[in-house]
Amino acid sequence: MTLKLGIPKGSLENATIDLFRRAGFQITVNSRSYFPAIDDPNIECMLIRAQEMARYVEDGVLDAGLTGLDWIAETGATVEPIADLIYAKQSFGRVRWVLAVPENSPVVSVKDLEGKIIATELVETTKRYLASNGVTAKVEFSWGATEVKPPVLADAIVEVTETGSSLRANNLRIVETVLESNTQLIANTTSWTDMEKKQQLLDIKTLLDGAIAAMGKVGLMMNCPKECLQQVLAVLPALKTPTISQLADENWLALNTILDESTVRTIIPRLKQSGATGIVEYPLNKIVN
Repeated sequence: MTLKLGIPKGSLENATIDLFRRAGFQITVNSRSYFPAIDDPNIECMLIRAQEMARYVEDGVLDAGLTGLDWIAETGATVEPIADLIYAKQSFGRVRWVLAVPENSPVVSVKDLEGKIIATELVETTKRYLASNGVTAKVEFSWGATEVKPPVLADAIVEVTETGSSLRANNLRIVETVLESNTQLIANTTSWTDMEKKQQLLDIKTLLDGAIAAMGKVGLMMNCPKECLQQVLAVLPALKTPTISQLADENWLALNTILDESTVRTIIPRLKQSGATGIVEYPLNKIVN
């Protein structure tokens, strides 16, 4: 049975394909086709804009897909959430839809936008946000280049950001956060009741979760004399208890642990000074708990 899986086209495309590679799936995109090849005969991929993904999954055109919580909320689609995948275009974290205005604008809160014009791609969500704050304003759909519209074409914008750098570059300041979002793996409600497809999706979830857990981590293995064990353990972070094995030589031990990649450059020299030898750092694709 073939699982029809939607891959988000656009800003999340490369990050998603890389995540699947870490999870063990090789997806190859042809620039002239919306049907990427995948090295799993039981999966058929299709490139779909994240903005439209939830609707196609709801309608059953796709069995499952990856899209943001923001677009699920925007479309109001009824789908089955399977996994929170905390990754994004740059930082592999959450993104924010923020209310932003020009630096010299007198606006300090959403309340100051009564009767004003707001440009955004996230129209329905913005309308709900305004209503929840008792504000009546005109919300216009933005076809792109939203950051350049204030103050001539709009008084404010609601735009997605990871770091805020693009907003600052356009002399905009953030007033409030409208919505936080991250990528989700979602399924069609009927497909989710199919036990074979459900198991496929649960397997994919396990592998994707494992790939995300391994991001920024590396494995470290080493040998040390028994008399140096406590000194070596003292160098390792307190929460990173290593696996310890006896070597053929009864006076030596092998240690294996997982660490944040950013800490290894300072830890390795200290491990050597503490008596560890044969220290090997290796990359990780997945950590499955």
